[in-house]
Amino acid sequence: MKKILCLFLLASISSFAQEIALLKYSGGGDWYANPTSLPNLIRFCNSTIYTQIKAKPSTVEPGNPDLLSYPFVHMTGHGNVVFSDADITNLRNYLNGGGFLHIDDNYGMDQYIRKEIKKIFPNNNLVEIPANHAIFQKPFPFPNGLPKIHEHDAKRPQAFGIFVENKLVLLYTYECDLGDGWEDPEVNNDPAEVRQKALKMGANIINYIFTN
Repeated sequence: MKKILCLFLLASISSFAQEIALLKYSGGGDWYANPTSLPNLIRFCNSTIYTQIKAKPSTVEPGNPDLLSYPFVHMTGHGNVVFSDADITNLRNYLNGGGFLHIDDNYGMDQYIRKEIKKIFPNNNLVEIPANHAIFQKPFPFPNGLPKIHEHDAKRPQAFGIFVENKLVLLYTYECDLGDGWEDPEVNNDPAEVRQKALKMGANIINYIFTN
């Protein structure tokens, strides 16, 4: 079954020519936060690491079979997250079949999303990803690991992951706010160097997906 899912996902990736998506989840959290972030990340990746991702990201619900069409799905927000049983099954199949989910806590999601991740992978714990992991090495080096983009709680930024057969399939970025750094400059008034750090880290995530 898993091999069939992998083959289906790979075929879908080829046919959709590097199309990525935003996850529209239930529970009341603002899944639609940071509307300019993914388009800006796509533009940055296409111009700097020469990906060929479609300029406009799609929107997909976690229980939709179309989820398996996307090599990268991004999730963000500030509030509650609830996955149904069907959502959990579909997400588990997606991630076990070669998909990648990036969850970016926009401050306020943490207490909810950890419980939902545990439902997807009840036998896997989120583990902190060390700074020497490939996702922090190329094409842009981050020798100290995940960069801090926005300061809220005076805590260090942390990258957590779920690994399947030694491959990172779920990345959870916490106390960082990468997506805010991807937004248009006037949205958060971040300095150019902060936005560049965020976009470069985003490019590393995309690069990891397409090269591993």
